[in-house]
Amino acid sequence: MLSEKFLNDLEQYLKSGELEKDFEYSSEERRAEILDYLERLMDLAELADETATKIIFKNTGLGQMFDSKAQK
Repeated sequence: MLSEKFLNDLEQYLKSGELEKDFEYSSEERRAEILDYLERLMDLAELADETATKIIFKNTGLGQMFDSKAQK
């Protein structure tokens, strides 16, 4: 399940500028890995947003609207 420590550590890593430093001083292969990781993180954030929306509006008219759009 989710770990608050992991999320806090990731947030600090992004805010501190350490990721940018790691990227700057890394090989091209490692840079590609970092960019792939960030892309996956953004995809997961989008999925988290969609999931939160479903949970919040599950038994409402908006929830039914989201479900009908998802089925198309």
